[in-house]
This record gives sequence, C-alpha cells and structure tokens, in this order.
Amino acid sequence: MTMNDRRDFLKSAGVGVVALASASTASASQKKPKIVLGIIGPGGMGMNHIRNLCERDDVLIAWVCDVDESRLTKAAEHVTSTGNNADVKTTKDLRHVLDDTTVDAVFIATPDHWHAPTAILSLDAGKHVYVEKPCCHNIREGRLMADAVQRSGKLLQVGTQSRSTEFVREAMQRIHEGEIGEVLVAKAWNSQRRGTIGKAQPTDPPEGLDFDLWVGPAPMVPFQSNMLPAIWRWWYDFGCGDIGNDGVHDLDVAVWGLNPTTHPERITCLGGKYFFDDDQQFPDTQYAVCEYAIAGSSVKKKQLIFEQRIWSPYRQESYENGAAFYGTDGYLIVGHTTGWRLYKPKDKLVAERTGRADLVAHHDNFLNCIRGDDDRLNADVHVGHLSATIVHLANIAARTRTVLEFDTENESITNDSAGAALVGRKYRSGHWAIPG
Repeated sequence: MTMNDRRDFLKSAGVGVVALASASTASASQKKPKIVLGIIGPGGMGMNHIRNLCERDDVLIAWVCDVDESRLTKAAEHVTSTGNNADVKTTKDLRHVLDDTTVDAVFIATPDHWHAPTAILSLDAGKHVYVEKPCCHNIREGRLMADAVQRSGKLLQVGTQSRSTEFVREAMQRIHEGEIGEVLVAKAWNSQRRGTIGKAQPTDPPEGLDFDLWVGPAPMVPFQSNMLPAIWRWWYDFGCGDIGNDGVHDLDVAVWGLNPTTHPERITCLGGKYFFDDDQQFPDTQYAVCEYAIAGSSVKKKQLIFEQRIWSPYRQESYENGAAFYGTDGYLIVGHTTGWRLYKPKDKLVAERTGRADLVAHHDNFLNCIRGDDDRLNADVHVGHLSATIVHLANIAARTRTVLEFDTENESITNDSAGAALVGRKYRSGHWAIPG
C-alpha cells in the first residue's frame, strides 16, 4: 500500500490528515452548531484543553470549575479574553455545572481520584464526557464508568490523544495489516528524569483552596505542601504513579498494537523506590509483565511488558516514551509524540515517519461524534478501561509482590486476598460523589 493509498484509507475511515494548526480547524467548523461545554479541572492539562477549545468557533465554554480560586480565575479570564464567552460562569462545585441543562458535554481534567466519580455523575446528568487519562483510579471504577456509558447512552472519550494522531494510526494500521507478521510481544516504556517531591509535614491548606472539595470521596487526609499541585500523582489515595500519568499513553499504544480482546489473565511486577528518598508512594522503577490468552488456543499466549525509570535521563530505542512491537516477520518501534520506524529481518529499516501528538484531532473526533459527523470515538471507555486496568494491576502486583491471576470476565484477582482488596478502594463515608 502506498502512502497516498494509506492516507485515502484513513480518510475513508473518518480520520483524514488533520491539520495541526488549530486555526484551520476552527475555520472549517464555523458553520457547525456550537456545543456547550463545561471544563472541570482547568489546571495543567485542563488549560491546554481550554486554549485549544477557545480557538474553535463550534464550541462555547459556559462553565469552568475548580476548587482552587486562582486557577479558576485564570481559566475564566482566558475564556473571556479570547472572546469564546464573555459570560462564562465559574464555580468550585461541579454539581452546578451538571445542573445546567444547556451544557452538552464536559471536559474532566481533575486529579485521578475524581475522574470516575465526575464522569459517572456527568453521564447520569445527560452530558457527554471527555475525561483525562487514566480514565479511573482503580479497576472497579473503570467498570462502573463503562456501565454508566451504557445506561446513559452518552459518549465518553478518554484523553489518550495518540488514538487520534494520524502518524500513530498509520503505524497501528501497518501492524494490524500484518507487515511485521504476527505480533506476540509488545513492550512500552517510560524513561525520563523526574524531580523529587521532597518530604513535608501536614499544614493548613493555602488560602483559596477548598481542600475538602479537592479530597472529595477519597479518604480525608491532612494537607501537605508536596501534595498539590500535580504532585498528587505520587500518592496512593489520589493518583496512579507515573505509570498512570505518562506511562498509560505508552501502554495504550502497546495494547492497541497487540490488539487483545480483553484484559491479561496473569500479571506480575517488580518495582520500588530505587532512586528517590522522598514522600512519593509509587515506584520510581517498575518492570511489569502481562500475559494474554489467544482466542482458540489453550497453549499460545501473547505478552505485554512495561518498563519505567523516572530517574533516568536516557532514551530507550531513541524515544523517551515509546512502544515496540515484535512480530514474526519484523518489528516496529513508535514514540507516540515523535514518530516510528519499521524494521524487517536482519534489522532492515523499510519505513519510518515522524510526527507529533495531535490533541486538536482528538477534540475533533469527540465533538464530531457528538454531532453525528463521526460514527466512532477513537478512545472510548472500553479502550481506556483496558489500558487503565494494566496500570492498576501492575501497581497492585508491585505492592503485593505477587504473580496475580486475573479473572477477565469478572474483573477480579483470584489468587491473592491483599491484591483483590485493591481492585476497588475505600471512600469517605457518606460522600455525595461515591460511585456505585
């Protein structure tokens, strides 16, 4: 298949070659009816969403919601300054957004422990949902999200934008068309140098932060200065570690290429804090191995590997974050923000391409599906749940130091009681946002 043929194929599949300039996207969509949005959690990634969405003429940001007054003010000022909506409303309580019947969809860029509760409440309120990765804080919440999508009839897109990035889609197409033979092993990695979060003692929350709302349905803990902002990722109660932060992007691409139909049946993970001496609770070093059954075979298996070193400034296979696919007739290596290379036997490079992650295309796909212009989300709840479950199983295995047996149908750990207890989580008694 030639490059032109391949691009024609992608166009016919409803993808096309998406222009990277957001201005061209806005221009092409001027005549479309405006979709009314609420942005919940306009912090780091949330502000990236706002900046891109404010360049569009086919959406109206009606609400921004954040428990931090300074972030809330900054987000609202940006919306008004760009002319998207001079009357944008602000609130620290997401229920005000969900009560507004004019809101069509919400973008959720909260900490991980709020992803599933906010998404489920939003779906049940009749809103379409775009939720950041990982889509859930634990395996049980992922299943509850999928159930909420089914009963609500609304759409849910997970923020793994590689799924809408054209050069990554081409790489996956080549794999699925058999250009490297049958893929039996996929490997993903996260190799980069993070900073220490240090050590801190409980203090009063800073002025302007509603810490009670921030904790939400999670167990209440004292505030610490090395918990916010963004540092919540390294705490069991609020995040999923860097495997659930950057790593889940790479895992999602690895799952996409390996193409299993369900969760792994067996997983183990060795890892710990080999480098950092600080308060973070998740491993800075992890090596996880998953084993998948192959339909129709009682013997043959597929394998997915994940490596993480967040103290290492050295690239692996030329990519800081990436995935490799090992087939019976070649292999393909992809950096989801950089490009890919395809090799045939004897390490012969036969094809390569560069590119960059395309957040605008991911927005396009979500908004076009809401309108009915596209008929399929590129990263629906089932896609997000498959990748997030690997994150959670790897973290559980690292904590229990066990080879976990996973019942893929019932989504339960069958051979380890401590691991089985971590499939879900404990909530703050009586909180209004407990998913169920």
